Amino acid sequence: MKAFDLQPKLVSCLKNYSKATFMSDLMAGIIVGIVALPLAIAFGIASGVSPEKGIITAIIAGFIISCFGGSKVQIGGPTGAFIIIVYGVIQEYGETGLIIATLMAGVMLILMGVFKLGAVIKFIPYPIIVGFTSGIAVTIFTTQIADVFGLTFGDAKLPGDFIGKWAMYFEHFGTINWWNTLVSIVSVVIIAVMPRFSKKVPGSLVAIIVVTLAVYLMKTYASIDCIDTIGDRFTIQSQLPDAALPVINWEAIQNLLPVALTIALLGAIESLLSAAVADGVIGDRHNSNTELVAQGLANLVTPLFGGIPATGAIARTMTNINNGGKTPIAGIIHAVVLLLILLFLMPLAQYIPMGCLAGVLVVVSYNMSGWRTFKALMKSPKSDISVLLITFFLTIIFDLTIAIEIGLLIACVLFIKRVMETTKISVITDEINPNDELDIDMHEDNIVIPKGVEVYEINGPYFFGIANQFEETMSQLGDRPEVRIIRMRKVPFIDSTGINNLTNLCRMSQKEKITIILSGVNTQVHKTLEDSGFYELLGEENICPNINVAIERAKQLISASASN
Repeated sequence: MKAFDLQPKLVSCLKNYSKATFMSDLMAGIIVGIVALPLAIAFGIASGVSPEKGIITAIIAGFIISCFGGSKVQIGGPTGAFIIIVYGVIQEYGETGLIIATLMAGVMLILMGVFKLGAVIKFIPYPIIVGFTSGIAVTIFTTQIADVFGLTFGDAKLPGDFIGKWAMYFEHFGTINWWNTLVSIVSVVIIAVMPRFSKKVPGSLVAIIVVTLAVYLMKTYASIDCIDTIGDRFTIQSQLPDAALPVINWEAIQNLLPVALTIALLGAIESLLSAAVADGVIGDRHNSNTELVAQGLANLVTPLFGGIPATGAIARTMTNINNGGKTPIAGIIHAVVLLLILLFLMPLAQYIPMGCLAGVLVVVSYNMSGWRTFKALMKSPKSDISVLLITFFLTIIFDLTIAIEIGLLIACVLFIKRVMETTKISVITDEINPNDELDIDMHEDNIVIPKGVEVYEINGPYFFGIANQFEETMSQLGDRPEVRIIRMRKVPFIDSTGINNLTNLCRMSQKEKITIILSGVNTQVHKTLEDSGFYELLGEENICPNINVAIERAKQLISASASN
């Protein structure tokens, strides 16, 4: 592990571990475990699985991510970002399909870490991240409308798509259950006002305890039985199931590959964002690649026990930090606390009202929406706004897989367009002012370009997006000088299309008895051209370190041509 720089943070933290640090981790772990309970239940139910599977995910994934992760304080488990993906997979492929997709995502995450792609993930454009995060928030909110208002649909099945859901809601809004609505509103109010009284006691936990107790008393003593609870819909198992591996075939792998890739990318992005935020608070640096490996291991093991995809959770990680968590031991304790709750207290969860959990998720979706950031990005350049809005609406109307794929494609195209706009090609046929240059000896007089010589200046990357532009510039001139000098001092890199373009230019020029000279090629571009075999065609003598040498070489060639 160490040879690959994938040593878990737990190893280094245990070297100087003390009793005082353990006590801090113990208190933080207990509090985070309690905070994670209602969220794990809510995320499990919203994802289309039973409540205990959300807790099982938090237990197993939380333990593995803390043991093998690259962050001191990262807390792993199910998150709101996966709700829409998981629900969609279960609807189309069943829970077996979800297990296979999560296992594949786990393998992908491990490979990302082993091949050190942690830094690359961070370069996904910010508008895409904000777009799909806000889109997920709106979609989560949409999925909770039925439970917030207690709507019933008879024998009709709620559609999986965004527009279909809202159409069904409006059609059946007459079935509203005002008691359910009251439960949801009270839950949201408690969560919203709780930070004014205590920032350490989670509002979601207080809301669940208070509202559950109130509903229980109302059912027992006031005969109000129209409020749905978890026990009305689910049978809760208070134990860890045995590990089971589903039958995996090639057809399932092909069908679920795009979903698995989306789970892996989303898990990688969210976990690394969470770890980066935590670094800023505690003044530490996480290891991105180690974190990805840990996320992959968690998503390999968790589905074997019926769990759902997991990643780093920003809210729980911040709760860990704010309550004194110092090392991964806090995350391990949080997993143990959840295990004890599952084994001994889980039957009490059957009394939790569905409207209360819906209220919790409404607050989660609001916090996740980042509407202030979304609003600020609307003042960005038009290209960024386009990526933001396209990703946002694709996430809502279609699904996250399509949104990420198309969002990345559009972002890449717009990036190439920007680079092309910054790359300039100029033609110089008379004089060069040395006072404007950085790669030549200084002279008082301008450098005169000899008759029969043209100088082309390429300012920017020479890649497939600009190669054709260079060809067009050459063809527009339509003349035939004896020597063409191509200045490449401001070309940071060149790709295969650029090399092919130069090769074709050199061959055509040779047919027309025109010599090509390259000037000011930097080390990286020089090596790329040399490895491609281009210099064998051009000749080493026509590769000049700066424009002075290139002009002298051009004069020699013209003199030799005149004498012949």
